[in-house]
Amino acid sequence: MSDVPPASAGRLLYTPEERLRRDSSPWTIVQGVLAPLQLLAFLVSLWLVISFLQTGQGAEAATISVIVKTGFLYAIMLTGAIWEKEVFGVWLFARPFFWEDVVSMAVIALHSAYLYVWLTGALAIREQLWLALVAYTTYVINALQFLYKLRMARRETNRVPTAASTAVSRDGAWVTSP
Repeated sequence: MSDVPPASAGRLLYTPEERLRRDSSPWTIVQGVLAPLQLLAFLVSLWLVISFLQTGQGAEAATISVIVKTGFLYAIMLTGAIWEKEVFGVWLFARPFFWEDVVSMAVIALHSAYLYVWLTGALAIREQLWLALVAYTTYVINALQFLYKLRMARRETNRVPTAASTAVSRDGAWVTSP
């Protein structure tokens, strides 16, 4: 019984079939490459944005960094949707990643709003970069959600029950046989 995940987990993150599709998908590798690149772009951009807000210097570098970071976000969102379709059969809002996708929509909306105000000049540069910081806050929340799910997936992989004692129902719940 020690092989079964804690009751608080309730369901598997991946069914055995989904795990196989995940592990064989080239989009899994793409996500694994894009995620740290986006994080690096975020960290550099965050530093440039905060530096500008403190000193008033480096507006162009800060702006370019937000645009680059947003490009990584769009890339990871597009490839992530393809990955979800391949693994779970839906483009977005698959059961295991529903709330991550909900927050991702807010992240995309705020980054897109930044691009809009930058392109139109609807806000001054200082306000544009404050909007970028709001977008970055939602990005951090979303990144933490995905890191938590990555940790869950790794723990689940290490704790897969034996077929003789446990099976997985169609909805991904653990069903233990006597």
